[in-house]
Amino acid sequence: QVQLVESGGGLVQAGGSLRLSCAASGRASGRTFSSYAMGWFRQGPRKEREFVAFISWNGGNTYYADSVKGRFTISRDNAKNTLYLQMNNLLPEDTAVYYCAARVVDAGTVYYTQSQYDYWGQGTQVTVSA
Repeated sequence: QVQLVESGGGLVQAGGSLRLSCAASGRASGRTFSSYAMGWFRQGPRKEREFVAFISWNGGNTYYADSVKGRFTISRDNAKNTLYLQMNNLLPEDTAVYYCAARVVDAGTVYYTQSQYDYWGQGTQVTVSA
């Protein structure tokens, strides 16, 4: 089993920054964090959960939703089993619960739908005030 725990959320003014972290533990199918594809998703008030960012197992490939491109940066530290999301120039519409997700098998493509991920964290709240 894989456990994912997000942290770093909070209340910030528009234009501010936050860095989210996602700590991973456990293993699945004999694989550990360093071999997983990872993603960030978010669910705003009265909205469906949506894709935010993707990163491949070694960090060599990243992909972003258009709404966050140029403002958010996804990264990972495989030695620390941790995924990050640096969020700059935050907007009120970025207010949401942010979830990290793990896909055990990274087959070298971009994963941007919920069904492509195997494990999910509980989420961390990000609130951006105008």
